[in-house]
Amino acid sequence: PSVPRHTNRLINEKSPYLLQHAHNPVDWYPWGQEAFDKAKIENKLIFLSVGYSTCHWCHVMEEESFKSKEIGEIMNEHFVCIKVDREERPDVDKVYMAFVQATSGGGGWPMSVWLTPDLKPFAGGTYFPPEDGVHRVGFRTVLLRIAEQWQENKDALLESSQRILEALRHTSEIRVQGQELPPPPKEVMDTCFQQLSRSYDKDYGGFSKSPKFPTPVNLNFLFTYWALHRTTAEGAWALQMALHTLKMMAHGGIHDHIGQGFHRYSTDQHWHVPHFEKMLYDQGQLAAIYSRAFQISGDEFFADVVRDILLYVSRDLSDQVGGFYSAEDADSYPTTTSGEKREGAFCVWAAEELRALLPDPVEGATEETTFGDVFMHHYGVEEVGNVDPMKDPYQELKGKNVLIARCSPELTAARFGLEPGRLSVLLQECRQRLSSARAQRPRPHLDTKMLAAWNGLMISGFAQAGAALAEQGYVSRAAQAAAFLRTHLFDPDSGRLLRSCYRGKDNSVEQSAVPIQGFLEDYVFVIQALFDLYEASLEQGWLEWALHLQHMQDKLFWDPKGFAYFSTEAGDPSLLLRLKDDQDGAEPTPNSVAVTNLLRAACYSGHMDWVEKAGKILAAFSERLQKIPITLPEMVRATAVFHHTLKQVVICGDPQGEDTKEMLHCVRSVFSPNKVLMVADGDSAGFLYRQLPFLSSLERKHGKATAYICSNFTCSLPVTSVQELRGMLSP
Repeated sequence: PSVPRHTNRLINEKSPYLLQHAHNPVDWYPWGQEAFDKAKIENKLIFLSVGYSTCHWCHVMEEESFKSKEIGEIMNEHFVCIKVDREERPDVDKVYMAFVQATSGGGGWPMSVWLTPDLKPFAGGTYFPPEDGVHRVGFRTVLLRIAEQWQENKDALLESSQRILEALRHTSEIRVQGQELPPPPKEVMDTCFQQLSRSYDKDYGGFSKSPKFPTPVNLNFLFTYWALHRTTAEGAWALQMALHTLKMMAHGGIHDHIGQGFHRYSTDQHWHVPHFEKMLYDQGQLAAIYSRAFQISGDEFFADVVRDILLYVSRDLSDQVGGFYSAEDADSYPTTTSGEKREGAFCVWAAEELRALLPDPVEGATEETTFGDVFMHHYGVEEVGNVDPMKDPYQELKGKNVLIARCSPELTAARFGLEPGRLSVLLQECRQRLSSARAQRPRPHLDTKMLAAWNGLMISGFAQAGAALAEQGYVSRAAQAAAFLRTHLFDPDSGRLLRSCYRGKDNSVEQSAVPIQGFLEDYVFVIQALFDLYEASLEQGWLEWALHLQHMQDKLFWDPKGFAYFSTEAGDPSLLLRLKDDQDGAEPTPNSVAVTNLLRAACYSGHMDWVEKAGKILAAFSERLQKIPITLPEMVRATAVFHHTLKQVVICGDPQGEDTKEMLHCVRSVFSPNKVLMVADGDSAGFLYRQLPFLSSLERKHGKATAYICSNFTCSLPVTSVQELRGMLSP
């Protein structure tokens, strides 16, 4: 590569996204005091650009505008330019995204915001084309107009920014109103179920026409609704919606049939043509939700999808020290000699390419048939490509095929006169060949940043899969990642989590010069992961660490006046607002998960004030939960768990004994949304016995492993039969 003509301050950062912009002619600064001081001293506006390294439109705006010498000169002359990786600094992203959404009615990335020198926003948007078009003003024009306004109408801009900030502060406030109580669970659950039912796509699954997102929070809610209404028609419909959606996603092009794992979302109704980036948070949540689908249905199809996701993460998103990387990009070079990246190039196929790779005749087929014929029929391959041109506005996928399972294995087998078992082996052989061929293509960019929150979601995925599928290897991988977090993303001196670390040279793990402290989402998802890991491994050290982090979360983020947790700590003068997220999205909002975490923490510690805190969160969000619960399905689910009270399932026995293992397998194989699992192994000096004195009164009956179902530390009669235990586990 040639020596870069420009290098800016981002060269000293660790974030892969910031490093992508280190050689722009724009004089970028990272978010921090140096940039703020420069804006004040020179009385300049700030241009804030927020994105992430696997964001397609971020790449487009960089190519068109930030690499332009002429546009760079305009930016440098009139503005102090700041670049932020939204995955490193979700706090900064959320404050200014709230502004962009409130003022433009939409949002997304790249996010472009103009700020006064004291960081107050007054103008913003997302992607801008470089030059004026028929329907859009170009970035160059916007820059020059805003610079002119600052020169001629500075006082009006400052006044406007102050008004906007006050309005944002008012509209974003979430607090308990008077003596409000948690909302009534039945009404909230039923309303959420009805709202999801109305938006459900009966043909293809999912909850919109297009684009279609995986939304694990919706599916999680539906599984819980089914568990609490399993004898009703509504309960059966909830289960049908969830399982059908999961099957259609797994058959679709959003699922990478060759390289495993799931892409970010589908651009169409059929889950066919995806936006091709792969995010760690999706893999973690989908591994967990497909594990639950397997628990509920017993259908090996879902277990196979779990194994598929975890194979992808283990192979492509795993650091050798134990952590998980953040994402793989959508864009890559089609060939080693290409000069321009294309979206999906790594994943798509031309029909002639498949014929060349799969020419073998199929023995025993009803006609002269090749492997390619069978594979192309099964996966919907067309000679001219199978991508709707309406879903490919830049013709990056013209003539290409996105694989989608168009037929059931039974239909494909019948079409070619094959035994189903023979077809399965043939398709597997084809996929392996294509995987080897794809490995020769240039890979998409890999974001090797490691985030505490997303690692927490992935640990939960591995731990829940290990428990539900009885795969000890998955539990061990979860434990390895948790140990990585404790070593690299936890400060034992302060007892606090850190947000991020990075793969360095020679595969070392590096930290930025000033480490970013953990946010609420980091604590919530890591605590959830540690509870999941304890239930899968029975290692009490994970439980102890989870309870320590819960105390720290309370100290750093709790709002004693308005209740619930703020997303950020107090005391950062560069953050204009302390927000509480009020919508489940690609990830559940942290307060939603915090409710269940607090209830689990109380069960494992006996600290009943945590149950009270959980109720206060639900009270703070009560109005939203009653009016539009579909925006918070994970919190609606938590409302039901709060009302029904968690069952403490205690197994008294030797964890290595076969009878104990049989009971543990029974508990882990049943989907029950309102249970916590613990083993009383007789070690009265152990952590659990110190936390929960009532465990000392429980004992094995007739020398056999014995189960007790306890509620608020009051226990049922002992059970030594697995069949009896299974019956007691239903909600």
